Amino acid sequence: MLTYILGPFVSIFPRRWRELLPFSMSVQWKPATAISGLSESVLALIALSYWYSYAMTAWVGRAVDSALEGKSGPGVTPQQIGTVALAVWATHPLTLFLGYLGLEGAIRLCAAAFSDNILGIFPLFLFDKVFVAPFRRLGPKNRNAADDSRNNSSLVSAIRERVLAARLPIVSDELCFRRDASEEILEIRASRRKEDWTPPRVVCYQESYYRLETDSLGPAPRPFHYMLRRLPAGVPGRTVLLYSPSDAVIKHAS
Repeated sequence: MLTYILGPFVSIFPRRWRELLPFSMSVQWKPATAISGLSESVLALIALSYWYSYAMTAWVGRAVDSALEGKSGPGVTPQQIGTVALAVWATHPLTLFLGYLGLEGAIRLCAAAFSDNILGIFPLFLFDKVFVAPFRRLGPKNRNAADDSRNNSSLVSAIRERVLAARLPIVSDELCFRRDASEEILEIRASRRKEDWTPPRVVCYQESYYRLETDSLGPAPRPFHYMLRRLPAGVPGRTVLLYSPSDAVIKHAS
């Protein structure tokens, strides 16, 4: 309940501020921030449309009245009046502010939807960096900076993978079995990223258990590459990933 009632409002604050709240651990920040970012963007676009309607109607109306009274000089056309009014509206501080809010909301929404990067609004983030962060101890500051760097990298990677996957057709997985010394290696190449497949998760395929060693990006049309090492034994459990493709392409390395 806190996630959908207080979460969207509290998610605008920097992470350090949110962690000070007593209910911080009870909120799912990813959906809360997605809702907050979407709301910010939509409200900004609605306000921008109302501001456009009001400003253009008022400014063009006054300019036309002035032209009819002969105060604007000869040869002034309605098209010229509309062009000037549009240019003034586009560079108006309120227009720029509402446009910024719409863009910031979209960025916060994408960050929460495509990765675990929970972003507050930039003015509070800047305030925290300038006026609050200098008074914190050095150790936590360095750790938080490293966390921010990893989150930013995760966001960029997630967006890159989404763009890559959108350009490729969905094709069957390609499975390649090979021997590495006395161990069996299973390589899986897929056209889409597999959810929750992060090393060192255990994957069950045809009643055999494999430990996921690495995941990486490779060439199209199957850019998502997973390398798994077969385990001598395995035990079914809730944390084991079940893998049962119906139309996989099987290859055996020589």
